[in-house]
Parts: sequence; structure tokens; C-alpha cells
Amino acid sequence: MEKKKNDPYAALRFREFNIFLLVRFAMVFAWSMQFVVIEWQVYSITKDPFSLGIIGLMEVIPAVSLALFAGHVVDQKEKKGLLLKCILGFSVISFGLFLITWPEVIGDWSQNTVLYTIYALVFLGGVVRSFIGPTIFSLFSLLVPKKIYPNAATWSSSVWQMGAVVGPAIAGFAINWIGVHWSMCFVFACSLVAYISLTQIPKKPILNTKIGEPVFKSLKEGLNFVFSTKIILGALTLDMFAVLFGGAVALLPVFAQDILKVGPEGFGVLRAAPAVGALIIMFTSAYFPLNKNAGYKLLGAIFAFGCCIILFGVSTWFWVSVIALFLSGITDGISMIIRQTILQLRTPDEMRGRVASVNSMFVGSSNELGAFESGLTAKLMGTVTAVIFGGSMTLITVVSTGALLPSLRKLDLRKDLEEHELKE
Repeated sequence: MEKKKNDPYAALRFREFNIFLLVRFAMVFAWSMQFVVIEWQVYSITKDPFSLGIIGLMEVIPAVSLALFAGHVVDQKEKKGLLLKCILGFSVISFGLFLITWPEVIGDWSQNTVLYTIYALVFLGGVVRSFIGPTIFSLFSLLVPKKIYPNAATWSSSVWQMGAVVGPAIAGFAINWIGVHWSMCFVFACSLVAYISLTQIPKKPILNTKIGEPVFKSLKEGLNFVFSTKIILGALTLDMFAVLFGGAVALLPVFAQDILKVGPEGFGVLRAAPAVGALIIMFTSAYFPLNKNAGYKLLGAIFAFGCCIILFGVSTWFWVSVIALFLSGITDGISMIIRQTILQLRTPDEMRGRVASVNSMFVGSSNELGAFESGLTAKLMGTVTAVIFGGSMTLITVVSTGALLPSLRKLDLRKDLEEHELKE
């Protein structure tokens, strides 16, 4: 039998998917830039690393609390219309942050009043985020055939990382060139671009046959599926603890201002370095898929990620720190592609919202919990010790997961793809 040639651009041959990529880039760019600008502003006000952890906590509380309910809503609603509402909500929050950083608007407000208002807007952002993740995940599956999900996941993750590269880098330079206030205005403009672009995708059918199903019954079904599917549960758990303990990026303002002393431009470089590494590996994986021996690659990538975080923690040289973060991005990119492919291939269409909501609880929210953990441990142990501790805990998590879940170690996604090709 002739071996089927891999088409690295298979997903890009679908117009609606290209629009989806533009929307995703604009939103990731806006969200990551906003988060970096707010990190800088809050640390400039407080000079306390724990305040950076509070930012993460303010977003993760609503994101986790509402995640399961959001998944139920996503499975019950039309995806494109729901995503438009999410983007509109984000735009309102960005405009609020634009106003709260405008001296002519806030007048003689105290620093504490400004700080608490920022925290409140970040909290509202967590509410929006609880819906936006499952909605994007569910809409993704309606734009391309199942047989090219891995290729589409690669491009989607690449665009996510591209936004994560450009957003923090532009944020660092923008803070220096135009200040925090006008940087937030640019974020607001990007959200409008995403909104307008999404209107070009027509409404999609609702694949869930249980419309009107009671909320608690729906949530129970989603949780039972995730916790009974060991491959999905293992991948989510592994990535959750890796992100939770490896959240060194939350402390980058401290490293940039107080340890490496490189200012806002150096901060932008440090913040962008992991995403640059991830972006490179994601474009590479479009030509060289990661489906073969995916389990071993996932475990190996996250173990290497922990090593990179430890190297970053001990480094006192700027470019060594940049290289460590760059390599952490490469390993994190491998992990992200494999995890997203597992979720897309192993999740039934009618349960995508609920499974994505559990994913956001495990992995997405662990970014903010990781920021809180990093801020807290930095206050208790010191910044450098906290980063080394986090990287070491990541290594322990990988070894433990690999030992406890042999099915994850032996995972090979080529079999899943062959099954989907036969069905189609």
C-alpha cells in the first residue's frame, strides 16, 4: 500500500478555519498583551511579588468556579454567536482597563483604589474566560474534518503561540514607548478586530441531541467521561501540575526589574522567549507530526520543561535566562500540540464544551494558580528559590505520572487517526 503523503497545509485549505485563526490570533495577542501590561502596572504600584500572584488568583477564581457551568452552556448553544458575546465582554473589560490607566479619568484616585479596580476587572475577565475557552474548542471542531484535526490543532496552537509571542513582546516595548494607558487602548482595538472577523463565519449547527438537559445531569455526564477516560485524565493532570509548578513567567517582572535589571524592553524579550520557542516547534510539527509514540514524547517534553525552569531560576545572566525560557517554550509547545490532539480525537462532538471546560479547570486555570503559587512561594522562599522549587516539582510530577499511567506512556495517536479516516 502506498504511504499517504503528509499535507502540512491541509487545514489551511478551509476558508472558515483561516478566519478562525485570525480571530484566535487577535484574541490571544490582546489577552496576553493585556496581562503583561497589567502585571507591569501592578508591580510598579506595589513593588510586591505577591501582588502578581493576586492577579492570577483574581482571574482563576471565577474561571474555575464557572467552568463546568460554562461547558454545559456551550454544549447547549450555537458556538459562533456565543463566541461573539465572549469577545464583546472582553472588549468591555479592556476598555475599562484603558480608562482606569488614564490619569485624566481617574484624577486623584489613590493607588489602592486603582489597584482594587484593576483586580475587579481582572476578576470579570475570569468570568469571560470560563466561557471563551470551551467555545473556541467546540467551534474548532465544526470547521474542519476529523481526519485533519491533528494538522488543524498544530496550526491553531501555532497561531496561539504567535499571539503569545507578539503580545508580550509588543507589550514590553509599548510600555516603554507609549506607556501603560495607550498600550491598553491598542488591546481594545485588537478585540474589535477579532469581533468583526468572527462575523464572517456563518452560524453552525448544535450537535448536542440533549438540548434542555438538566444542568447537574449534564455536568455529571461530562465529569464521568473525563475521569473514566484515563488517557485524557492523565494528559490533563500532567499538564496541570507542570504549568502549576512551572509558572516562572509570573515572576518575570521581578527578574526584569530587580534581579537581571533589564527594564521594560528586557522584560518584553523574556516574556516572549518561551512563545518564540513554542512557535518554532509548532511550525516544525506541521511538517513532522508528533503522533507516533505521542505518550513518550509528552512525558519527555514536560520533563525537559522542568529542567529549563530550573536553569532559568539559577541563571544570573540575561541571555542564559532568555535561552532557558526559549527552550522551555519548545518543550511546552510539544506538550500543547499532543494534548490538544488527544482532546480533539478522543472527545465526542456532543460533549466538547464540557470536556473543554474541565480542560480549562485543569490546565487553563493552572496558569493563574501557577502565578499565585509562584507569587506566594517567592514571598516565603525568595524569588529564585521559588522558581527552582517549581521546576523540581514538575520533574517529580512527570516521573510519578509516567509510573502510574502505563497507558499514557504507550499512547500512539496514529491508531486514532486511522479509525477516523475509516469512518469518513
